[in-house]
Amino acid sequence: MAGLDAETRKMVLETLTDYAKKRLPHEFLREHDRENRFPAGIMKEMYDPEKLGINLLMIPEQYGGLGGASFDIYRVCEVLARIDLGIATSVFATFLGTDPIFVGGSEEQKAKWIGQIAKNNSLVAYGATEAEAGSDLVSLKTRAEHVMKDGKLVGYKITGSKQWISNGGVADVYTILARAPGGPSWFIVENGTEGFIRDKDEDKHGIRLSNTAPLSLNEVFVPVDYLIGGVEGQGLAQAQAVFGYTRLMVAALGLGAGWAAVENAVRYSQTRVQAGGPLSEKQGYTHKLIVQHAARLEACRTYIEDIARRLDGGEAGLQTEGAIAKYLSTETGNKAADDAIQALGGYGYTKDFPVEKIKRDVKITCIYEGTSEVLEMTIFRGRWQEHMKSRGGYYLGMAQELTTLHAKCPSVGADAAAAGLEALSKVLEECRVGKLTRNQYLTLRLGELIAFGETAASFCRAAAAESYSEAVLFDREAWQAMCRIHAREAASRIANEGVRLVAGASDKDGGEFGESLGLRRINGFNRGWVADMDLVAKKLNETFKVEVLVAV
Repeated sequence: MAGLDAETRKMVLETLTDYAKKRLPHEFLREHDRENRFPAGIMKEMYDPEKLGINLLMIPEQYGGLGGASFDIYRVCEVLARIDLGIATSVFATFLGTDPIFVGGSEEQKAKWIGQIAKNNSLVAYGATEAEAGSDLVSLKTRAEHVMKDGKLVGYKITGSKQWISNGGVADVYTILARAPGGPSWFIVENGTEGFIRDKDEDKHGIRLSNTAPLSLNEVFVPVDYLIGGVEGQGLAQAQAVFGYTRLMVAALGLGAGWAAVENAVRYSQTRVQAGGPLSEKQGYTHKLIVQHAARLEACRTYIEDIARRLDGGEAGLQTEGAIAKYLSTETGNKAADDAIQALGGYGYTKDFPVEKIKRDVKITCIYEGTSEVLEMTIFRGRWQEHMKSRGGYYLGMAQELTTLHAKCPSVGADAAAAGLEALSKVLEECRVGKLTRNQYLTLRLGELIAFGETAASFCRAAAAESYSEAVLFDREAWQAMCRIHAREAASRIANEGVRLVAGASDKDGGEFGESLGLRRINGFNRGWVADMDLVAKKLNETFKVEVLVAV
């Protein structure tokens, strides 16, 4: 998929940022957050092609859209999340709600519905989740029964309920997953259809500018041509087909919210003077609460961009990769926001400062579109299959690639990342030989280690490249220092946690196993770690500089 050219993408992002500065000040966001109020007027403006037309980004040009690709949508999702994650969720919900039509719809359905959504600036909702079937779509209870006339199928009557539906109380068009006689299937339901009820809005912990509401369907009739794709039983396959893409976009939301939190903490640190100097000059503040998150967020960015380009290049699926991107980006964004509150102290705990709201908002990214625990299991299962098929060679091959990269570009920490991946391969093999994966907890923790190892590899490749992504705000020296920080962290986590997992689930001697993983060598890569943290802290302050320092 070609997508937008760089100049058009830059114009879209700048227009969005300028709009937010004028129309979405913190006071406006705080008021709507307090009242749990969906900003209908703002969303109408954002969907208006004369003003923003942000909803048109993912719609192909032949249906009246801008024809944005995965890379374009990731960039917009990140910027939206830095503005407000509730508003970002509302826009994302429209993107998500149209996915079943894009993936499974006939050409006639795409022309009709996507064209109508673009023309009418429609809000769309994705109706899959149920009270007893969150991430487990196989447990679907909503049913769609045949409606016959003169022996011919003319439509369906849908009965059931949906929960946690973003845009549920405000959407114009819904895609609803229901169990038809031929199996789970997607249907299009329009607001106002008889028997379709939008229930009371949820009073949520965060993202309170987005609308979330349960739906009730009582024998809601839809014509036969409202069955997406025209064939029953394709619903789960259609949902699975876009997980790589949709989870990538949630990863971008976590990335944007995480960077919003980091930026707030950095700017505050320059204005808060203690013990004769600003907090921005104190390692106990910057290195513990800021720098590590900045490095990990940029590692997540490189992984997101790599997967986005692969999707735009025509690769299908990438469910494991999408899970890795979402898992580490959202968990990092959540931890960065938590530490931003700590960084601001008492001020961070009040609603007068944005970080309190960012923390409440970003937590949902670790839950919706697959909880972190579901993703850990997804990651493990996907890469366990690769380990088995390659007879342990999957991560060894990746490690060899990084060893070669280190010889060409020794400044990005590829040697540490390679050692981490070698250790990961050995941990997985020990789990196979000892049948340790029967311990579910172990498989979740392995999913986490895999995410760290693969993002470290991705960051090393990107940081060694001749040119950087347009989204990177830092110079080569700072970005490569961030890469080294993340590579060291990944290797250390894999080796040390790997020893703990294997020893904890078997009678293996942890000391001997640690030696076999090269634990001493991996710890040796930490030389220069604090100096890199110093450099990144300095560069962060230069990038997010407050011109006048004021004691608070």
